[in-house]
Amino acid sequence: MSLVLAIYGKGGIGKSTTSANLSAAMALKGAKVLQIGCDPKHDSTFPLTGELQTTVIDVLDEVDFHMEDVMPEDVIKTGFAGVDALEAGGPPAGSGCGGYVVGETVKLLKEFGLYSKYDVIVFDVLGDVVCGGFSAPLNYADYGLIIATNDFDSIFAANRLCLAISQKSQRHKVRMAGIIANRVDYVHGGGVSVLQQFAESVGTRIVGQVPYHDLIRRSRLAGKTLFEMEGEGKAECIRPFEQMAEEMLSTPQANVPQAMGDREIFEVIGGWK
Repeated sequence: MSLVLAIYGKGGIGKSTTSANLSAAMALKGAKVLQIGCDPKHDSTFPLTGELQTTVIDVLDEVDFHMEDVMPEDVIKTGFAGVDALEAGGPPAGSGCGGYVVGETVKLLKEFGLYSKYDVIVFDVLGDVVCGGFSAPLNYADYGLIIATNDFDSIFAANRLCLAISQKSQRHKVRMAGIIANRVDYVHGGGVSVLQQFAESVGTRIVGQVPYHDLIRRSRLAGKTLFEMEGEGKAECIRPFEQMAEEMLSTPQANVPQAMGDREIFEVIGGWK
């Protein structure tokens, strides 16, 4: 069976860029990887393929939603380092439930038998929405990863996601592998002090620190992974992904997080520095 990772985090936190580079790093270490974008924007796999690819919902619409008429090659595109990419897609804004599409995509993967055809499957899931279909990847995941930055809104969302993983762990195998700290500004004295205190409070850890660097921004605009870019700081930018890939492909430390209540985190986070 595949190693299944479900990656969550506050909207706009950099999940897709981080997920794509982690997928690329694991592939470069020899793993056969499938990345699944679970956002109606369908841009998770853009850094891997360089394009907005046809989505599951697009293909299902073409065959009048007869799932039996869809083949893996209809929805999977191979990108950088041989990473296979799939986008769930979703209905136009305001016209339906994107979570339903994610749930149907998870079922489709099972129909295709893909859970046994890859070394690693990475779900890149919309924002901090963990209801219904958006939580479906946690039913199959071995590990949950949360992407966060060193600020209140990001940590508040991370706490809610810890609660979702904890609840799912009661019925499924999923455990939390940790938090990926994103946009860490080493140059201007920024760090991960508050995020580190949060991780310790809920019983998890920071598994990687991705720097705040212009090369990462430019890679996203170019539709490329960091491994394909050239420029100052490349080694610094790819190092955390190589380290995380190595750990995820071995046996990462994992546990069930102990999330705080919403009122509690409002009360305690102000005292962290």
